[in-house]
Amino acid sequence: MNKTFKKNIGFLHLWLGLTSGLIVFIVALTGSILVFEEEIDSFINPEFYKVPTIGTKKMPADLYVNSIQKKYAITELDRIQTYQDPARTVIISGTDANKKDQIFSVDPYTGKVLAVIPEKSRFFSVILDLHRHLILGEAGKFITGCSCLIFVFMLLSGLILWWPKKIKNLKQRLTIKWNASFKRVNWDFHSNFGFYSFLFLLIISLTGLTWSFKWFESGIYLLADGTTKKPSAKVENPTKLDPKLDKTFFYQNILSKTENIYKYKGDTQIRIPSDTINSIMVIKLNLEKSIPNISSMAYFDKYTGKLLKIRPYESFSNGDKVRRLIYPIHTGSIYGYPTKILAFLVCLFAATLPITGLLIWLGRKKKSR
Repeated sequence: MNKTFKKNIGFLHLWLGLTSGLIVFIVALTGSILVFEEEIDSFINPEFYKVPTIGTKKMPADLYVNSIQKKYAITELDRIQTYQDPARTVIISGTDANKKDQIFSVDPYTGKVLAVIPEKSRFFSVILDLHRHLILGEAGKFITGCSCLIFVFMLLSGLILWWPKKIKNLKQRLTIKWNASFKRVNWDFHSNFGFYSFLFLLIISLTGLTWSFKWFESGIYLLADGTTKKPSAKVENPTKLDPKLDKTFFYQNILSKTENIYKYKGDTQIRIPSDTINSIMVIKLNLEKSIPNISSMAYFDKYTGKLLKIRPYESFSNGDKVRRLIYPIHTGSIYGYPTKILAFLVCLFAATLPITGLLIWLGRKKKSR
């Protein structure tokens, strides 16, 4: 490999690493926490996950939905999430009269509200916002996206720098000399573990770009479908004015219709649009599949509850199917706990790279002096 080329790569690796180091540390650390979001959150806030007692029959959803709307002055419903697991609570989110988003945990057997928390106060909402936006909105989203692109380059350039000149030096590049000086151990840790985690971190970084840049998501559809146009996930609502019909069992009927359409075991989410243009979208996750995030959809009139369209997973374009796999791949949940543990470890290691890299640079700077 050309010596000048490798020197230039080393220069870019160093200064881009120093520039993006703090952002990489934050994103990697929060990412490692988010890998086990459900496990941690269910331990901290069990009232959002488990009912006190499993009853014999669940109440119609509208009874506790209407009660919550009245008691907590919810002016706009957002989502109703039900679960196949009989021990799980129902999660309802909506906006109150003060324009604050609230999350409710409800016992589906008694209709009792077990817990309520503002969306922005939830621990993992803050962690996710920090992970994706640095709590800086669109500006933070752009910064994390650019840092992610830089990190992809850092991984590739790191592999070039790690690559030994001679095959006889390969063994040294694959092991850590723990009994050596701190400086040597630090270099080995940064470089050699970087090689072992290279492929996993590259996959996590590339999939992470999906949430930062539209052009990257469009590229997924271009490769999978031959077009950058993403199929619309929304269906226009035919009824433009609320006819004020009886809605005693409105949401329960929607849930029942969805269950009749998709008979597999799964968790069901009702998404209610805030506008008058789009219809209600119901997403049913298929828990019978070995791979997560395999869902089918159904659309209902926002005012009448009439079924408008069904969109089974089998009808999805290749681009949509790939796009739905991005999240479980990125979070490591694709194959359950083995890949989640792996994702947790490599993300935790990624958080150390800016620190060990800085120590390498400071050591060399001190030596040159």
